[in-house]
Amino acid sequence: MDIAMRAIGPLLPKLGELLVGEFTLEKRMRKGIESLLTELTLMHAALRKVAKVPPDQLDEGVKIWAGNIKELSYQMEDIVDAFMVRVECHAKPANPKNKVKKLLKKTIRLFKKGRDLHHLSDALDEAVGQAKQLAELRQRYEQETRDTADGSSIDPRMLALYTDVTELVGIEEARDKLINMLTKGDDWSEQPMNTVSIVGFGGLGKTTLAKTAYDKIKVKFDCGAFVSVSQNPDMKKVFKNILYGLDKDKYENIHNAKWEEQHLIDELIEFLTDKRYIIVIDDIWDGKAWKLIQCAFSKKSPGSRLITTTRIISVSQACCSSSDDIYRMEPLSQDVSRRLFHKRVFSHEKGCPSELVQVSEDILHKCGGIPLAIITIASLLSSNFRIETKDQWYALLNSIGRGLTEDRSVEEMKKILLFSYYDLPSYLKPCLLYLSVFEEDEEILRGKLVCKWISEGFVYSEKQETNLHELGDSYFNELVNRSMIQPIGFDDEEKVEACRVHDMVLDLICSLSSEENFVTIFDGNERKMPQMQRKVRRLSIRCSKVDVDTTGMAHMRSLSFTSNIVDLVLNIASFQVIRVLDLEGCDISDVGYVADLLHLRYLGLKDTRVRHLPEEIGKLQFLQTLDIRGANIVHVPLSVVRLRHLMCLYVEENMELPPGIGSLTSLEVLVELGVGSLDSGNHLNFHFVKELGHLTKLRVLKLHLTELDESMSKVFLESLSNLHKLESLSIVLGHVDLMREGWVPPLRLRRLEFQYSLGPFLTLPTWISPSSLPVLSYLSINVYEVRPEDIQILGMLPALRYLNLSADSTGVVAAEMHAVTAGAYPCATECYFDCNTAVLPSIFARGAAPRLKHLGFEFRGEWISRGDIDLGTWHLPSLENVEAVLFTRGATGKEVMEARATVQAAADEHPNRPSLRLIEKSYSFF
Repeated sequence: MDIAMRAIGPLLPKLGELLVGEFTLEKRMRKGIESLLTELTLMHAALRKVAKVPPDQLDEGVKIWAGNIKELSYQMEDIVDAFMVRVECHAKPANPKNKVKKLLKKTIRLFKKGRDLHHLSDALDEAVGQAKQLAELRQRYEQETRDTADGSSIDPRMLALYTDVTELVGIEEARDKLINMLTKGDDWSEQPMNTVSIVGFGGLGKTTLAKTAYDKIKVKFDCGAFVSVSQNPDMKKVFKNILYGLDKDKYENIHNAKWEEQHLIDELIEFLTDKRYIIVIDDIWDGKAWKLIQCAFSKKSPGSRLITTTRIISVSQACCSSSDDIYRMEPLSQDVSRRLFHKRVFSHEKGCPSELVQVSEDILHKCGGIPLAIITIASLLSSNFRIETKDQWYALLNSIGRGLTEDRSVEEMKKILLFSYYDLPSYLKPCLLYLSVFEEDEEILRGKLVCKWISEGFVYSEKQETNLHELGDSYFNELVNRSMIQPIGFDDEEKVEACRVHDMVLDLICSLSSEENFVTIFDGNERKMPQMQRKVRRLSIRCSKVDVDTTGMAHMRSLSFTSNIVDLVLNIASFQVIRVLDLEGCDISDVGYVADLLHLRYLGLKDTRVRHLPEEIGKLQFLQTLDIRGANIVHVPLSVVRLRHLMCLYVEENMELPPGIGSLTSLEVLVELGVGSLDSGNHLNFHFVKELGHLTKLRVLKLHLTELDESMSKVFLESLSNLHKLESLSIVLGHVDLMREGWVPPLRLRRLEFQYSLGPFLTLPTWISPSSLPVLSYLSINVYEVRPEDIQILGMLPALRYLNLSADSTGVVAAEMHAVTAGAYPCATECYFDCNTAVLPSIFARGAAPRLKHLGFEFRGEWISRGDIDLGTWHLPSLENVEAVLFTRGATGKEVMEARATVQAAADEHPNRPSLRLIEKSYSFF
């Protein structure tokens, strides 16, 4: 249902655009579009109602009806896009001021005389006819939905509540850690009521852990209860279950009582007052539900404890007053996974036949430490105390990730995972299903994924001021928050850099994608893909030699490769409505056909052997992302300046862009462009220095600047000052001390990085201040001389999380450094002082840098014996890692040994016992 809804979503505003006055459509067409728009709007509303019913409770006819709506929407969107493409291609005014009404009307008149308008008219008639047929079915299926919506099925998570403790493996450590969080401190029974929240991916065993801890600790409390909330909870029933669990005799008939929520809450407050209780609220999906539930728990009950479980990180944060009270479930270790697996398959934790050792390890790797997956797979390998053969083990291993969820034996696991999928809002479901184009264990970069989502139309907004990349980032974060994807790495702003999809989730979304005809996967099991029975919308190719039958692919929207293609027998030029073409890493050199793919939004040629882009690439008027990093392209064709919708341009520093690049006014990301003088004496992209100021939507800019003279530097500075939306600026540069005084950074700037080759700033720029850089999170800068006040100024930046300060001169010695005052560096987590001033842990006063985890500094060996530095007082409560560079030149062997010992002792004496990496160098630039 949701996929059909999202298919209609982008189409509705496009149909609306066709009705505006600039498009002088003939009367019959206008009436047809109005009729189609009305029907699709009604269908969209009907689908929203149907989407609230779990898919397993829907009549098969309803699913077919929704599928037909989806196909109709795709078909009509392709036709409208084709029409708009032709309008764009004909509208090439010399004067940009004349590019709207006159030329569009002239273009429409041309269409009236040609086959394009007839094609649109005929397709419109057919679409209106289909819409009317589907509308006739709508009311019947809405009734069927109401008739089936009350159906129910057994929640497979209930089994976790009644699992015998003897069946559990490796849960003792997690249980004891959770209990310690609940009862920390000798006086815990006198402490105020507190909540501990367990959060983690579906199938990790949150309910089992909560139940095990609850059973062990409940004897220390006056009363307790264990209740489940689940999706779409009946809050009256939840409160009644709590009361019944607390006192089964007193509330024997509570479920028959017709009490309102307020009455139930008042009853709970009265019952719990002055009692020490422990209550588990299992499986919370919504922060709003928790806000109502917590109203019932008396604050006058010292020593009482609540345990909540959830899959959603933001919900766990809402439940707790401190992040220290959140227990994040982790996958089982390999050893515990092995023990659990062996116990389930062989009825004991030890011993595995030698011929099955390797395949069992491979299966455990696929399970990824998720108990539910391990138990489910183990159940497939043993039945009636009979262990399957080695060949059957390997067959099961190979099936994981390729339709395992179709096996009825794993229906319970599939249902548990589906709970998370069903709970996703409609705009996230296609984003998640799209991840099936990637291979298992593949690292998926956030930025690239968001660009593809936008190009596919999954991320859109009817509000023109909405930034689609920011909206796409929020979608990505929400999938992480809901534990649907696994985050990999965090940048300086704690934004997830990439993600991975767990094999079991990938298996589920591949299954769902197949059911929805959302993504088709060709993994090379057959030399030639069989003729498709359905239209192929998105194709993921995962083998090096491809000979694919393109029948049924005329409507393909996305083509991606996850292998290096060496034998491509595929007529890509025939995919006339393709939006996403990702050829990254393919061994190809000719892409002349892309100029005819007029619907392209995303073109990925990274790390290919492509030498030339076609001169006609300017015809791709809808292109949003162009990635040619790592290709062999030297000259980017002139026509690229006509790509007025281009938002992201990724190039190499040696590539030459044509004059007129300033006309790309939609550009938001420009990375790795080189500007300056070449070794041959020629200038590279000097024209860009003047044109940069026209790119006022730029958010991310990375440039390689070399040998700009003073006049050109001033022009660059003027252009840079026009970029008020800039959030990230990275410059690999020569001498840019001119920027020290003359630049006013944009208030949105979050990341600032200078990598120098010829010379740094003389001193810290005057514009580095809390008022000029209120949200700056990342700063890497090189100066010739560090002054004592510079350390204080940097410490006042309110949002700074990462700092790398390096210097080229001796600057000041340790004795001249002022201590960093309390309150400085409030958000910093990483600081590296690669300068020969003694910016050491001991200069941080108590209260400074409360979040600093990683610290790097340099010092000279003889300073210890001279008493110039103090390493004995490290007032850094969060310190985890220290990297110290010891320069040994000029120091005696005794001084070096004393310096080593002093640094090690300081680390050993710190309460956190931070890890120390001591690097000795015999050279310096002092």
